[in-house]
Amino acid sequence: MSTKNDRCEALLLELTALPTAAGKEQRVQAFLDRWLASRAKSLRYRRDRAGNLLITRKTRSRKAPILITAHLDHPGFVVKSINGRDLELEFRGGVLDPYFEDARIELFDGDDDRFTARITSLDAKAKPFKIATARLARSAPSLAVGDVGRWALGKAAIGRGRLRTNACDDLAAAAAALVAFDAIRRRKGTENVGLLFTVAEEVGFIGAIDAAKSGFIPKDARLICLENSRSFAESPIGGGAIVRVGDRMSIFDQALTNRISDLCLAESTRDPDFKWQRKLMPGGACEATAFGTYGYQSTCLCLPLGNYHNMSEIDEVRSGKRPAKVQREEIAMSDFHALVRMLVLVSSHLDDKGESPRQRLDALHQRHGHVLSG
Repeated sequence: MSTKNDRCEALLLELTALPTAAGKEQRVQAFLDRWLASRAKSLRYRRDRAGNLLITRKTRSRKAPILITAHLDHPGFVVKSINGRDLELEFRGGVLDPYFEDARIELFDGDDDRFTARITSLDAKAKPFKIATARLARSAPSLAVGDVGRWALGKAAIGRGRLRTNACDDLAAAAAALVAFDAIRRRKGTENVGLLFTVAEEVGFIGAIDAAKSGFIPKDARLICLENSRSFAESPIGGGAIVRVGDRMSIFDQALTNRISDLCLAESTRDPDFKWQRKLMPGGACEATAFGTYGYQSTCLCLPLGNYHNMSEIDEVRSGKRPAKVQREEIAMSDFHALVRMLVLVSSHLDDKGESPRQRLDALHQRHGHVLSG
């Protein structure tokens, strides 16, 4: 493996292993602050009232911005109350009820000391979040209300071509954004490319909606939203990063989606080793829907994901054929590197002049329209 790939994969492992939850993304924010500190000469950044982070080049461009976007949260626990070794926890995110039963979790105090506990009950009807109770394996006097917890899983690792870690969704995509941006941030012609990292996506696109409504991002920005989306047979892990046409709520911007598809098709024609997919991915909802609802031109690129939201064998669990078990999420490393390549491609060539969809259709009609006559 090259030294460059070693650095990329080290960043990926570190970022996806950080504890995070909606509204409690501070560890990931601190990681981004460290990343920015070593690049301060060429970049500017600012955060809005919600905690969204916008990173842009100091060199200005007259072209409409391209913002590569990823969210910083993952379904997780937040400590609501502590009574000795007994905890009351909010669960912020979407996980089916059977996965909570007698599950082991780990909690982190302000110094990143780790404490294990086991879930003893679940109030699945509590609002706005499910409430779990848990009992600590040992006393934790440093644990406080507001601290973050997650499922107790194995250590993040890369092996046999796959990353297995606590939170691919969406931190693997955030890592791809950082790696791709590093590749183009000094490249002439990409001065209009920036990064947007949002918060609290897992509980209703809170960060994205706030950024859209407040004017934090320019109205003419093109948003390339990144996701990790549940893999299906028709969207396999290892089949390449995905140009996502839509989600369970909407279809994304047609012109932007098709332009990116054209770039990927041209790249795969030039290099058959470049693998990519174009899919709807209706298993969940994406920030591209939120931005599109507020008038932004937006689409999505995603990584096909195994053990979505740490739930293994979801369909079998739903049907009662298999007991629920939480697992590390997983992606193919080949898909991760394909997503980085796709982002560099889009950053460098999205605004190149090319044949329009209407021109392509006109040419197709001229070549084959005669079959419809006579």
